[in-house]
Amino acid sequence: MKVLGFAAQSATTSLEPFSFTRRDTRDDDVVIDILYCGVCHTDLHLARNHGGFTTYPIVPGHEIIGRVSEVGAQVTQFRVDQLVGVGCMVDSCQKCQPCQHGWEQNCSEGSTFTYNSKDRRDGSVTFGGYSQSIVVREEFVLSIPAGLDPAGAAPLLCAGVTTWSPLLHWNIGAGSKVAVIGLGGLGHMALKLAKALGADVSLFTRSEGKSEDAFRLGADHVVVSSDPEQMSAVNGQFDVIIDTVPYDHDINPYLPTLALEGVLVLVGYMGPLSTAVNAGMLVSGRKAVTGSFIGGVKETQQMLDFCGEKGIVSDIEIIPLQKINEAYDRMSKSDVKYRFVIDMASLNV
Repeated sequence: MKVLGFAAQSATTSLEPFSFTRRDTRDDDVVIDILYCGVCHTDLHLARNHGGFTTYPIVPGHEIIGRVSEVGAQVTQFRVDQLVGVGCMVDSCQKCQPCQHGWEQNCSEGSTFTYNSKDRRDGSVTFGGYSQSIVVREEFVLSIPAGLDPAGAAPLLCAGVTTWSPLLHWNIGAGSKVAVIGLGGLGHMALKLAKALGADVSLFTRSEGKSEDAFRLGADHVVVSSDPEQMSAVNGQFDVIIDTVPYDHDINPYLPTLALEGVLVLVGYMGPLSTAVNAGMLVSGRKAVTGSFIGGVKETQQMLDFCGEKGIVSDIEIIPLQKINEAYDRMSKSDVKYRFVIDMASLNV
């Protein structure tokens, strides 16, 4: 199947129109005509080869909303014309312990990611959602609840589940106290989801100018992290801190604000922390620093269903695909509130 999309041909070139062939449809596949695709910081990092493992040409995009156009002979969960989503993964071994627990993102044999990965059956390179259509194994297709704005739902498939998964894992609900570090694509979803789960929610920020938006998005309190008095006032309060900062930073100032057995969860940064963690602040109070990586298929569907019940979507700015390079430039400067979403109809203009 011939498909039109946008691709980067190297780490230094802009994304441009790119025609390629999708793999043949298998009996357990769903073919999806893409309507919207969110733009994630990971797209930028991989397009620019910041991790050193990008395969070119690369078609990014793993926050995909579309309609089913075809189903394989063995597909039972989806029907033609159904509104569906695809997140960060399109396959896994389905047999290992993580997969059996619903944590396909931690597949022992390696997950097959939506782009810049290798199809585990034929070895072909996967191409993402900046394109007209995609072919995905049934087990990795998600149902989009009726009533959710499809464009606003696209970032739920990465930013949403990335923040939902640790909230779910640490049993956040009524009576919980949650803090969020950083107010971007991940941070704004963490505020919305934690508040909808019934938690008392605070935002840590270095800028007082973000208070109005934080309260609108669900924060009950805003703490300016550069103010020692404000930081001291919240010592020992938080059951969970969701750290969405996407770059190297010192997490030590936040550790005293954890409650007994509280946990700080890194979801935005995957590299080494140059400032050593003060173990003394963890030992006292049985506190922990941990991380969480996207989420499994089951919990992604749970998150989507929850968002459908609560009417939660991402705050977005819709763009045509032809403006993706401008969007990357703006995203690198944090000039978006809070997620770009591509209207894929722009490919047909």
